[in-house]
Amino acid sequence: MTAARRYAALPPTLAPRGLSREAAAAYIGISPGKFDEMVLDGRMPHAKRVDARKVWDIKNLDIYFDRLPDEGAEDKRNPWDEVA
Repeated sequence: MTAARRYAALPPTLAPRGLSREAAAAYIGISPGKFDEMVLDGRMPHAKRVDARKVWDIKNLDIYFDRLPDEGAEDKRNPWDEVA
């Protein structure tokens, strides 16, 4: 079953709550292989189980994505934050 058919029952403006591995990777803009790596190292959440199927919660993906560092964020640290 294709992703398009799987989600066809939803209104076009309503995103599904649970995403397949491929859809979860696409949602955050990376390849499925990179997504697997990020799940293993804790930068992305683990899936929920629905019987034998793995499903990623879109809300958890948003939370984990928000935790990723912004490019150049290390360069913008305030040196006074380092002073105890």
